[in-house]
Amino acid sequence: MRRKLVVIGNGMAGMRVVEEVLRLAPELYDITIFGAEPHGNYNRILLSPLLAGEMRVDDIVLHDDEWYRAHDITLHKGKAVSLIDRTRREVSTTDGTVARYDRLLIATGSLPYVPPIPGAGLPGVVGFRDIADVNRMLAASRQHEYAVVIGGGLLGLEAASGLMKRGMKVTVVHLMPTLMEQQLDADAGQLLRHSLELRGFNFVMPAETVEIAGGEAVSDVRLKDGREIPADLVVMAVGIRPNVALARAAGLHCRRGIVVDSTMLSYDPAIYAVGECAESHGRTYGLLAPLYEQAKVCANHLVDWGCARYPGSLAAARLKVTGVELFSAGNVAGGPDTETIVLHDPSSGVYKKLILRDNRIDGAVLYGDTADGPWYQRLMRERADISAIRHSVMFGQPRLAERAGRAAA
Repeated sequence: MRRKLVVIGNGMAGMRVVEEVLRLAPELYDITIFGAEPHGNYNRILLSPLLAGEMRVDDIVLHDDEWYRAHDITLHKGKAVSLIDRTRREVSTTDGTVARYDRLLIATGSLPYVPPIPGAGLPGVVGFRDIADVNRMLAASRQHEYAVVIGGGLLGLEAASGLMKRGMKVTVVHLMPTLMEQQLDADAGQLLRHSLELRGFNFVMPAETVEIAGGEAVSDVRLKDGREIPADLVVMAVGIRPNVALARAAGLHCRRGIVVDSTMLSYDPAIYAVGECAESHGRTYGLLAPLYEQAKVCANHLVDWGCARYPGSLAAARLKVTGVELFSAGNVAGGPDTETIVLHDPSSGVYKKLILRDNRIDGAVLYGDTADGPWYQRLMRERADISAIRHSVMFGQPRLAERAGRAAA
């Protein structure tokens, strides 16, 4: 008799686990999946080109209804799990649907962080996390003119780019003096701002939003310095929070996320967690590569192989705005025990910065020329000693290979 695997969350992390389980042991489980959205699994990374009109919904779907049927998976679309009964090992939804499990996988992702400012709940204020958010933004772009994006991070800039392509006049309000301050230093942030302003972006920063005003719908955004910015649409892009309310209500150990060990197992021996809702080694991750690494380890243990461990990830950030080349990974702020190497060519718009610790790359920021980003990321991941190439590491891997070839000749 096959065991029962229940998955809460039909997103990219949870479904990557399912794919791996099916690959490793296709007959081991009867699989039931609950997804809060009325869609099959889709590529959330492609919401930006969907908003910009470069793709359609069908283009970003990863698993359609036929895929679930072909793999004999029971999919409950548009049903959010409301209760996990760990004693009975079953989950239930508000409409009374109940599913028992031998193993439970929680992959509930994250929710947009909404700062506690007056007016944040007005019609016309949206996040940027799913297809429904994109549809609300598209509807606003067809009817209205002005949009304000609160937050100058990855999501905020991609939302602003998409809305501009839909014909809206967009203002980005950012609390900090540097765009993408979690990934960029001040110099790279300034280059990015200048490049985006040439493309028509309008920035108000540093600036603190104190109120979103309006009656039946939003009308303007009010700043601490007294300025008022007209807005028919406000996109909240100030950060995300792991969606752990369900897990916490079930008594699972949670800090920022659901605490898991190096096998992605929670404090309950029947419950695993992956993705943005999981906290591993004291960290949560919001980028795709770490989620897929977690999924591979989790599946390894769900099929009882038991030979994989998740050590944490070195995630890299890229901005999906046409014409902007940007790469960031690792420690970009530096510290008292680090050294910095910078190559800056203002005329060509190229900026490269490497943070070194003990002759190993600890962080990298690349703007304008990102071809060597994956190479630097690999050197960081492997903790490679770069003493022998330190004098030329800024010129990138291809040039080093050319020099090695000339030396051999």
